[in-house]
Amino acid sequence: MLPVIAIVGRPNVGKSTLFNALTGTRDALVADLPGLTRDRQYGYGVRGGRYIVVDTGGLVASPAGIESLMAAQTERAVAEADRVVFVVDARSGPTSEDRYVAERLRRAGKPLVVVANKSEGVDGDVAAAEFHAFGLGAPLAISAAHGEGLETLVETFLAGLPVAAEEPAPAAEPDAIRIAVVGRPNVGKSTLINRLIGEERVVAFNEPGTTRDSVHVPFERDGERFVLIDTAGVRRRARVEDAIEKYSVIKALQAIDEAHVVIGVLDGHETVAEQDATLLGHVAERGRALILAVNKWDHIPADQRDHIRNQLALRLPFLDFAPQHFISALHGTGVGDLLGAAKRAARAAFREMPTPELTRVLEKALEAHQPPLVRGRRIKLRYAHQGGRNPPLIVVHGNQVAHVPEAYRRYLVNTFREAFRLHGTPVRVEFRADANPYAGRRNELSDRQKQKRRRLIQNRKRR
Repeated sequence: MLPVIAIVGRPNVGKSTLFNALTGTRDALVADLPGLTRDRQYGYGVRGGRYIVVDTGGLVASPAGIESLMAAQTERAVAEADRVVFVVDARSGPTSEDRYVAERLRRAGKPLVVVANKSEGVDGDVAAAEFHAFGLGAPLAISAAHGEGLETLVETFLAGLPVAAEEPAPAAEPDAIRIAVVGRPNVGKSTLINRLIGEERVVAFNEPGTTRDSVHVPFERDGERFVLIDTAGVRRRARVEDAIEKYSVIKALQAIDEAHVVIGVLDGHETVAEQDATLLGHVAERGRALILAVNKWDHIPADQRDHIRNQLALRLPFLDFAPQHFISALHGTGVGDLLGAAKRAARAAFREMPTPELTRVLEKALEAHQPPLVRGRRIKLRYAHQGGRNPPLIVVHGNQVAHVPEAYRRYLVNTFREAFRLHGTPVRVEFRADANPYAGRRNELSDRQKQKRRRLIQNRKRR
């Protein structure tokens, strides 16, 4: 069992920078902006041993609104931690907010280490001297950004914890189904994740842009392991001006790339916007299995529901492979079907299709509907085999394949999808021409053929 280390402090003291330094990653967003981190972020420590690190949002003395939810997330992180790292700013010295956090941690009763961050270029004893007043033990002077003092810090918070340095780092859920939840801001992505796992794991607040990081939430349901990835809302590029939001969008796009299945959340009270189509089109272009979840469905009058379904078919015709679920993340209506749909989509994305079966399906498709003629010659498709998974790639061999119409490609895609139950995932069909063994070769003429050719040329000239 790996020890759990929670990083706690007021806003903008370098908690996320320390998290990235201990885990050797860039999973936590870092910027000179108070209150950037809002959700608990977990990672495996790689510096000085093996342990779990938890990054938390900043604690303030008088939390209001979203700050109250951030404080609740921090309290959960402290409750499950074996050690707490209390980060303060060595440059600004002790503040009233630091004293408030120190009192909160003293009441929690957890073993902790006081860390004076941003002490580069300053004598360590001088940088930490003022923080002895908290009465929480001897502070350690470090610089998370420059990597100074981190070895001493790791030795201190791992002291007395069993098998901390011997146990290997576990694999990052290799067999789990990774599900990224994407959509525009304020459509209910975080609320949906909390509903799926049955606890307030991520901060959900009625304010656009609540989520900034991509938060990975592993859990298990009915013996099946999943990793839900909560992402920041993606707006139109013209409206993205803040640098933090740009990094959040990059994190969301990276989450799409590493996911097996994507749940695209739409707001049932709004029409399908151009940004929805662009974002979901990117998911299909990346070849990810996709599920459409139309949220806030319970407050929509019955006479408007058919209109919304028609809008989905009209504005998202390229997502005809994606199953549609009409849900209410707040009340739980229809949410229970999403994980089953995600499992089916993931199985379809990684389905193995033997070459003989693919060729038989291709032959039946050709019998039902032959390819068109090209300059009086019939396009011939001979056999098919699987060329890849996630998304399924089917390679069809034949001749004159460069002239196969797009409509016939779609016909084959739909045929293969129905035959192999590839619902929920895009299917790609690639055509390859058979190699011509005589391409680029010239026949050498014999002496007799050369003489005959000369006679023909001379006769031609006489005439």
